[in-house]
Amino acid sequence: MPTDHLRPPLPHGPAPDPAAAGGAHHARHAGPAVSGLAGGDLRTFARRDDGHLPPPHGKDGPAGALPRGGRRPSGGGGADGSPLREARGRGDHAGPDFRVEVGPDGYAWWYLDGVSDDGQRAVSVIGFIGSVFSPWYAWSGRRNPQNHVCLNVATYGPGGRFTMTDRGTAALRQEKDTLTIGPSRMHWTGRDLVIDIDEISSPPLISRVRGRITLTPSAITGVELALHPRHQWRPFAPTARIDVNLTQGHRWQGHGYFDANFGTTALERDFDFWTWGRFPMKDRALCLYDATWADGTQRDFALEVTPSGEAREVTAPPRTQFARTNWLVRRETRADPGTRPRQIMPMLDAPFYSRSVVETRLMGETTQGVHEALDLTRFRQPLLKPMLAVRVPRRSGWTF
Repeated sequence: MPTDHLRPPLPHGPAPDPAAAGGAHHARHAGPAVSGLAGGDLRTFARRDDGHLPPPHGKDGPAGALPRGGRRPSGGGGADGSPLREARGRGDHAGPDFRVEVGPDGYAWWYLDGVSDDGQRAVSVIGFIGSVFSPWYAWSGRRNPQNHVCLNVATYGPGGRFTMTDRGTAALRQEKDTLTIGPSRMHWTGRDLVIDIDEISSPPLISRVRGRITLTPSAITGVELALHPRHQWRPFAPTARIDVNLTQGHRWQGHGYFDANFGTTALERDFDFWTWGRFPMKDRALCLYDATWADGTQRDFALEVTPSGEAREVTAPPRTQFARTNWLVRRETRADPGTRPRQIMPMLDAPFYSRSVVETRLMGETTQGVHEALDLTRFRQPLLKPMLAVRVPRRSGWTF
């Protein structure tokens, strides 16, 4: 691939340390048990009680996220004006730190997905604090994000299920390496991200979804992207392997992905539309994030990540539209001139949102990856919230 369009790679985090796993890596085989932007005044940060606040300079220096009460002026992308910069302010340079505090109107989520090696099944998991797509959080006035938490699990292919229960403050526990939401949890071992799941799926197929998912990154990147002055994307591991062992016959291995998003206000306040995609390539992964702000500003971004975790901004092929969803949500991603992306596997199809496995051609290489399209002009419509409440039940009384 020509290199004249590449930015120098940013430093990456240390590769996962097998010794840090304490043997937990072998739990993968156990049976079922379960986005050139300013950094803005983004006050989503690691808890103060961890005993080590971000230093004034260095990889966790003052940009993006701040200790409680801290402020800084807009700015804070890369030194060359790129929105890509070193991860900072949350203590998650080498892996997730689930102790982030989310202020009123804000959110944090940790996302992973995987596609089976045979291409027949897929999974996605999102741990939310301030569940951005919950009608209950919107109806509450978004005053207390910790009172609207959720572990969303969706499996695709035969026996697919969807779970998204909105839970209250009593169902949330945050520790450095563990996010517990109700009966389910995400745990970072230092090498693997282990998700233990015990949830009830939403209508029309109501059943218990139990088991374990283990995602093993090839490395952890050291970067984040300022999608907007009030929103950040942290691509922890664009290259990973995933082991799925869930009910309904979902037992498989494949390629995986892990990231997080943080913000201080509602997505629909600052964005009209975005598309995202992560595409495994022969010797790297390519992540695409194209957004339209609410004021009409267009932002396109492409990130190339090597298996060792080095990340750099690249110039990707142009945006190319492909078939709309059953709900007529517009879809586009990048594709080499003369080629058109196509859907390989439907995943999630909602009135304002689409997730699917998509095939496209990028920089001369045909690849299949996970793609999403999010239409926030639709999500703003008041009539949509009651529809969502059917799929997102509220269970505020759950306690440990």
